[in-house]
Amino acid sequence: MSEGTKVTPRGAYPHVKVVGDFIFVSGTSSRRSDNTIAGVDIIDDMGTKRLNVEVQTREVLKNIDKNLQTVGASLKDVVDVTSFLVNMNDFSGYNKAYAEFFDKENGPTRTTVAVHQLPHPDLVVEIKVMAYKKQS
Repeated sequence: MSEGTKVTPRGAYPHVKVVGDFIFVSGTSSRRSDNTIAGVDIIDDMGTKRLNVEVQTREVLKNIDKNLQTVGASLKDVVDVTSFLVNMNDFSGYNKAYAEFFDKENGPTRTTVAVHQLPHPDLVVEIKVMAYKKQS
């Protein structure tokens, strides 16, 4: 997502909602503002795709950070994470990318669940978060 370019929600909901000192970020994917999806590689002339959970997880967390920044917060303010994986065999790659943003000792609590599918067949991970930042 380039600076100043926003991804439009695919339904009747906001990306971010502030309630008191809590900030809720809707489920976020690796979809870009031009509707392409990070972490999707075409690997042959037949259009076969490789869906890369590490790349998608990194992009999801960057998108969440950008959404938090719109209300004066950042990933440092995240207190709880819920992650949805289409395939639990991707857990290792997802965990590897996730650890680039959060650490075990000081990071947020987290729940990771497997889901049947996400809103686009090329998406393998979606994440929603709750953050806490004292409002002035």
